Amino acid sequence: MGSPKQLLRLGDRTLLECAIAAARRSNVKETILVLGAAAEEIQRTIPTDGLVTVVNESYQQGMGTSLRRGLAAVNPEAEGVLVILADQPLVRPATLDSLIEYHHRHQPQIVVPLYKGFRGNPVLVDRSVFPELRGLQGDIGCRAVFGSHAENIHKLAVDDPGILLDVDTLADLRALAGLSELEEGHGVLLPNAEVEERPGSSNYYDGIPPELIIVGRDAVVAALVRFAGMLGFNTTLVDPFVTLAEMPEANRVLHCLDFSLLQENENRYIVVASRGQFDEEALEQALAYDHRYLTLVAGKARREELILILLKRGFGETALARLRTPAGLDIGAETPEEIALSIMAEIVKERRKSTSETRRTRRAGSEIN
Repeated sequence: MGSPKQLLRLGDRTLLECAIAAARRSNVKETILVLGAAAEEIQRTIPTDGLVTVVNESYQQGMGTSLRRGLAAVNPEAEGVLVILADQPLVRPATLDSLIEYHHRHQPQIVVPLYKGFRGNPVLVDRSVFPELRGLQGDIGCRAVFGSHAENIHKLAVDDPGILLDVDTLADLRALAGLSELEEGHGVLLPNAEVEERPGSSNYYDGIPPELIIVGRDAVVAALVRFAGMLGFNTTLVDPFVTLAEMPEANRVLHCLDFSLLQENENRYIVVASRGQFDEEALEQALAYDHRYLTLVAGKARREELILILLKRGFGETALARLRTPAGLDIGAETPEEIALSIMAEIVKERRKSTSETRRTRRAGSEIN
């Protein structure tokens, strides 16, 4: 981005200063700043009075090393830690306080914030989990230990879209620039309607209105929307921020992770392509409702991790057997468009099989009558 990301400016402050300010204005007792790349430049630029600052010389080995360095500086009497990310500048201090208060009351090992059903950051980790975090290796964060604590991860609903907003590109920064007042509780981030629908969305194909639900908003999702439109599907995107103006070929957008807001449809196909972000919650929603097809776009390790988590959450092996993994037909797909094509090909195959079975059932019923 042309400079250390922590030093990019949002209004009159850097991203890192925004994150530090939220911690200072909350009930956090101590703030530990972990620096890696460009540590000296950041320290020259940002006031660190009142902070415990540590430098991770091994930052190139990944986030796990930064978590270990930070934990090494935590007060031995600490009940837990909030892992706050420097590139999430709009998280509100009240959200940090809500996580802390919830932990005091219920004593879970991990508390994760949700906004309209979508999982975000920061997470609060109880001190009982510190030994596992100290053992993290490579470029992995707290989520690496979530799988072994599935029964003791609590999810807390918060009224703070900032938990989902981070800065990975200059485009993200430009988008956040107009929302910087959100930290003070001003400004409007999302459409008022939880479901944003395009007029005239009903579309019938062979007498059946097929619906494709896609969770996510990356390049694979954009390609899936285009292919689905060409094939006569009604398309519903599930994402807190994307709009119909950004996805003109979609029929509707669901701005909260709650499938009960959608009309019942026995001819429904679901693709979870959120790339690790709220994919667990999306699969829980999908498995709770009827569908003809469900797949997850994720690597093998993440797929296996999610299946174990869902088993611990009470979903049976029969239900999970309906989850198609890996996603799509094996056509050697590499690009987003090729991956989307392989998924749509598998959906069409499943749809045609279902249509044929329905026709055979109807014919059999007519012959009996």
